[in-house]
Amino acid sequence: MIDRSTPDLGDLFQDIILEHYKRPRNKGALEGATVDIRMNNPTCGDEVHLYLRVEDGVVRDVAFEGEGCSISQSSISMMTQILKGQPVAEGLRVGELFKDMMHGDPDAAKSKDLKDARALQGVSQFPTRVKCALLGWNAFEEAAKKG
Repeated sequence: MIDRSTPDLGDLFQDIILEHYKRPRNKGALEGATVDIRMNNPTCGDEVHLYLRVEDGVVRDVAFEGEGCSISQSSISMMTQILKGQPVAEGLRVGELFKDMMHGDPDAAKSKDLKDARALQGVSQFPTRVKCALLGWNAFEEAAKKG
């Protein structure tokens, strides 16, 4: 007999992903951005235009515009919440954790540093969707190199 008194973790993660897709955080252009970058995933058509306002090595503000599947867009929304107010180096470290999680690392998937992005851990089981989840993080990595 299945106990339904507590929600299934998979259902909870699905709800978090859909919440970020339907109500993305930090979506829109960012006035005063010090760096911005556009990236797309030509395989599926997902795209992101990531804006950062970096001062003294800290991501003071972050926003994005873009279109794509629920995985790419919710991942980017989650990422912006993680990055805002963090040193760029910390954002890059968390980005590496996220990449490790996407490649099946169970320890990375347990990291509380990933916050809501932990909900995407199941994507690692679908190699064609991993690129979708990594789109925003790859954009951040490139933006960090620019400035």
